[in-house]
Formats: sequence, C-alpha cells, structure tokens
Amino acid sequence: MNLSDPIGDMLTRVRNANLVRQEVVHVPYSRLKDGLARILKREGFIQDYTTEGGDHGKVLRLYLKFQPGRERVIRGLRRISKPGLRRYVRATALRPIKSGTGIAIVSTSRGLLTDAEARRQHLGGEWLCTIW
Repeated sequence: MNLSDPIGDMLTRVRNANLVRQEVVHVPYSRLKDGLARILKREGFIQDYTTEGGDHGKVLRLYLKFQPGRERVIRGLRRISKPGLRRYVRATALRPIKSGTGIAIVSTSRGLLTDAEARRQHLGGEWLCTIW
C-alpha cells in the first residue's frame, strides 16, 4: 500500500489503538518510525517496541502503556508538519507542550529529538508531531 504520509499513518494507528485500549499496534517499518518509537519509549509513552520480519515486509510492533485501571498514558497525538504544509521551527520558538507534560518531536540535522533536547542543543528543524 502506498501512503503519502507514513508518519501520520503511524500516529493514527497509535491513536486508534489507544482509544480502544488495544495493547499492541503493528506499523510498517521505516527508520524514521523506529526513531519515533525509540523516543516514545524513552519518554515513557509506550512500554516497548520490537522490529519483526525480513527485509521486505518488516513490521514495527509497539506495546502501548496503560496506568492502573486501564487509564491511558497517551492523552493525545497531533501531526504538525504534513506533506502538504511543512512546519519548521527554530530552537528559540520551541515551548513546553501542555505545561511540560507533553513532548514535541523535531527532526533536526542530528536526528530526531524532543523539544527539550532541541532547545538544549540549540537546534531547530521540522516539527513532526506533538504527544501529551
């Protein structure tokens, strides 16, 4: 299947699985999505992720995280930069998301970074998405 916005597809799959409290999400693999999953795990939004399959048909498997009582850890996701309208930000323009409870993921010249890391390293880039 040919997708025009693979990152948006990944975020939509995670959002939909989170809404129905599904524990595992399967997403077609790419290095960019792997980087997004790494950040989500490091920041505590997902439990874990694995890569399965061969060269053709590799799949990224995300294990969503829930609090006691099946309360969702991910409250919301929003795609900011889209294929039809790219959004770029400077390091000085990055502000904390939802009073510091959320993160923005920025694609910089040094790879994918959270908004806090980008501010610390004084790097701007393409603002991919926001998660809280």
